[in-house]
Amino acid sequence: MDHPALDTAVERLTTLGPQRVWSLLVTVFGDLAQNKGDGIDGPVLSALMADMHIKPEATRVALHRLRNDNWIISAKHGRTSRHSLTEHGRQISAAANPRIYGLPQDIVQSWQLVMLESTSSQSPEAMEELGFAPLMPRIYVGAGDAIPPKDTLTLPAASVPAWLSAQFEPKDLVQDYAALHSTLIQLDQALSKDHKLNPRQAAVLRCAIVHSWRRLVLRHPNLPRQLYSDDWRGHDCRVLVMSLLTRLPRPVLSEVALG
Repeated sequence: MDHPALDTAVERLTTLGPQRVWSLLVTVFGDLAQNKGDGIDGPVLSALMADMHIKPEATRVALHRLRNDNWIISAKHGRTSRHSLTEHGRQISAAANPRIYGLPQDIVQSWQLVMLESTSSQSPEAMEELGFAPLMPRIYVGAGDAIPPKDTLTLPAASVPAWLSAQFEPKDLVQDYAALHSTLIQLDQALSKDHKLNPRQAAVLRCAIVHSWRRLVLRHPNLPRQLYSDDWRGHDCRVLVMSLLTRLPRPVLSEVALG
């Protein structure tokens, strides 16, 4: 990227977790080409992925997988292939937008307790889909605006005892968020040194930021900050991510092609 500090940041962001190239492609298309009619030409996509340290053969294999999964469609435009999200891919990407791009001030701060009729009334997976995290059998916690299933007992809540956040907080994500937070701070400092980025560089940084954030924020219910311990950096990461993306506006794809 011609900026050692920023190139290092991209490498760190894309290797914070398991490197799944198909997932990185989902991020690239979801961030840069989510609207109907958007497409990314093959050479442009190859350049973006190369800047994110992905080998061409790995990109080809991932594209093949996403085409088989009805996520990506590819079509020839002259000698060039153009890749686009399918209707299915656009719908799933759009559904994740509020979690990925929601502004810190828009996150609901109230929360509630929900009790199910029985442990078999709803599966934990179904409750997580609705935005609730398990506290104990039959009892879940969720943001104040989360809609619980019918025939449940719901109780608005206020104060949060320390044992509560310690009990249901996703322990496996605490370190992941801490690592992301540290990397985002370094990137924020690097960008503050008046680096002038061309559209391709901005696109690479955007995708690296969104991908590292997306792979964490979609793995747990969207709960208010007060329900987490002081060690939880998820909400701090949201503040940094949104600030960085504001400074790196989504580039026009035709401009990305020009570098």
